[in-house]
Amino acid sequence: MRNALKVAKWEIKRNMKNKSFLIGLFLTPLLFLGFMLIGSLFGDSEQKEEPASRVLINDNIGVFDTLEETVLALELNVELEKTDKAKEVVVEELEKVENTAYILLEQSSYESGILSVYTSEDMNPNFMSQVQAFAAPIKMVQMQQLGLSDEEMTAISKGIVFEEASFKEEGIHEGSDKTVGVNSFERIVPGAFAGIILLSIIFSGMYIFQSASQEKKDKVAEIILSSLTPSELMQGKIIGYFGLGMIQAVVYLSFGLPIALWKLDIPLFEYLLVPEVLLYIAIAILGYFLFAAIFVGVGATMADMSSAGNFQGLVMMLPFLPFVFIGPVISDPSGVLAQVGTYIPFSAPGVLLIRLTLLESWPLVEIAISLAILLVSIWIFMKLAGKIFKVGILMYGKNATPKEMLKWLRA
Repeated sequence: MRNALKVAKWEIKRNMKNKSFLIGLFLTPLLFLGFMLIGSLFGDSEQKEEPASRVLINDNIGVFDTLEETVLALELNVELEKTDKAKEVVVEELEKVENTAYILLEQSSYESGILSVYTSEDMNPNFMSQVQAFAAPIKMVQMQQLGLSDEEMTAISKGIVFEEASFKEEGIHEGSDKTVGVNSFERIVPGAFAGIILLSIIFSGMYIFQSASQEKKDKVAEIILSSLTPSELMQGKIIGYFGLGMIQAVVYLSFGLPIALWKLDIPLFEYLLVPEVLLYIAIAILGYFLFAAIFVGVGATMADMSSAGNFQGLVMMLPFLPFVFIGPVISDPSGVLAQVGTYIPFSAPGVLLIRLTLLESWPLVEIAISLAILLVSIWIFMKLAGKIFKVGILMYGKNATPKEMLKWLRA
């Protein structure tokens, strides 16, 4: 292990002195920052006032005038219109218009404390936060209309909640017992944090291809192996590029966190300093070691990066396998395809991170099975990579074929 750590230290020092690595390390986040700044400048110079949201009110409790006064007093960017149309009729019309909402106000809404808001597809994203201002005046009217009996006081104490409803899933139901879930940022922030770490260390791990093939091309592998074993060399490379990946992640986060604090008005560090982040990071690290074992083994079979064959190219695409599942996983995080992606070793890290970010209730059994599969896969691929690396690192002149690698594994 001591020799492996020496190799890791040497790999880190060598790359940190490499100008191309340093340029790529800092240039990528700087480019993102530059594009964001340019975009914000153009956005400020061409900023246009958003059109007012059209709100159709079917008022059966006599609060329309009070709502109009609230709009004027708070200068809300909405235009109220009275309508007597039934909900089913308006729902069909909403599919054909933009930036329009429909609110049905009736006595039964008081009992549940929830007023459903039906919106058109293209709706101002700030509309739901603005419409919450209607709760106070409706509450005042409710208090004026009700007496002081126990039942009525209970109704008053429930308050008024505006809940965005979906008319496409025809469970057009008001007054359901559905409550607003946990703030999505509480799950998205830790997931995005771990995703940056995963991508950083995997992209860094891809340099193992270049490192192993370059040493073969320069014919220094024999000199290196005269003082340590192939296994120690392989382990040192994996550990070294893991360290480089973490350095890369720290640099990216050093740029990304201030930008997020600038752009997002949320308690970012409060969302990051939670126990769940440890699981996210563990998944990212396991993903790295799985792909690093494959990269270091296949990289040792390449005579030159420029002459990489189709097989080597396909291996380099394995970390991007989760993108095949990304659509089904986002649309249904608990679906069959999402579960399948969780159990495939090459897609498990990415799919698992996406699922845990989207799901409010974690499937603990599925997580345990997925982590177990990852651990076993890492152990297997480390063993296989060791056998391939031992022979491949000393083979010069050509890229090894899959058939030759299979012979080395059987030997």
